[in-house]
Amino acid sequence: MPAEFAIDVQGITKRFGARTVVDRVDLQVRRGEIYGFLGPNGSGKTTFLRMLCGLLTPDAGSGTCLGFDLRRESAQIKRRVGYMTQRFSYYEDLTLEENLDFIGRIYGIPNRRAEVAGCLDKLGLKDRRRQLAGELSGGWKQRLALAASLLHHPELLLLDEPTAGVDPKARRDFWDEVHQLAAGGITVLVTTHYMDEAERCHRLAYLAYGELLAAGTAAELVRHAGLTTWRVQGEAAPALGARLRALPGVEQVVPFGTVLHLSGSQAELLGQSLAPLRAEGLTVEPAATSLEDVFIHLMQRAKDNYR
Repeated sequence: MPAEFAIDVQGITKRFGARTVVDRVDLQVRRGEIYGFLGPNGSGKTTFLRMLCGLLTPDAGSGTCLGFDLRRESAQIKRRVGYMTQRFSYYEDLTLEENLDFIGRIYGIPNRRAEVAGCLDKLGLKDRRRQLAGELSGGWKQRLALAASLLHHPELLLLDEPTAGVDPKARRDFWDEVHQLAAGGITVLVTTHYMDEAERCHRLAYLAYGELLAAGTAAELVRHAGLTTWRVQGEAAPALGARLRALPGVEQVVPFGTVLHLSGSQAELLGQSLAPLRAEGLTVEPAATSLEDVFIHLMQRAKDNYR
C-alpha cells in the first residue's frame, strides 16, 4: 500500500555560496492532492521543486518523494515525476508529434508511437500533431509542455508557474485538466502568482526568501493571517490613497475603481483611524479579507535574503 504522503520532507535546505535559498523547509503533500506554492520571485520555489525531482541535492534535511529517499534514490524519483519548467524547453523546429516521440525515446517508453498518439489525443493536440512547436501560441505551447510531462505516466506532477503569459481561457482550460489529473490519482505541486489559481488548490504554502511562513487551505491562511479589512467608497476615495496609507493601523490600501480596500493587523486601531471618514461623506464598512491581502501582508513581513 503506497504511503499517505507523496511528498514528506523535513528541514530541506539549499545554499548557493553564502546565500541560503531554501531554509529548513518541512512539507507534506498527500497523494492525489493539488498543492499550491506561493511566494515572491527569488523565494526558492523553483530550487525546492528541483530538489524534489532529483535535479539538485539538498545541503541539509531529509525525506521521501513518492516513497523514495530524496538523497539516495533520486534516479527512481526522476522516472516517476513529470516536471513542467517555467520556460518552454522543447524543440521549436520539430512538430508536436516529433517532440513527444523524442521524449518517449528518452524514457524508453514501450509502445512509444501508440503512447504519443494517445497523449496527443487526450490533451487536445491531435489535429496539431504535425505543426511545428515554434508556431504555437503561448497556450498551445503550455499544453504541449504538459503533454510531454505526462507522457511517461508520472505519479507526481511539478508545475513551475505553468500559466504565466497565457490568456484567461487557456488558464482555465489548463486548470480543468489539472483537476482531472488529480481526480485520477496524480499528485500536483504547482507554483503560481495568480490568486484565482491558488484558490483552486486543495492546500497552499507560502515561501518567502527561502523560509516557509504559512501553510494550510486558503481559508486557513486567511483566518490565521489575523488581518481586518475595510471597504471605503466615495467619489473622493481614489484621491485619498496616500493620506490613508499614513493613518495608524493601515498596512495596505488597494484601489478598485472608486472603492478602496484597507487592511491591517490591529483591528481596533484600524477601526478608530477610519471612523472619521464617515463625516466626509465616505461609506466605510467591513469587507472580507482576500488571499491576495494575505499574500501582500506576508510579503511585506518577509526579509529579502539576497546579498
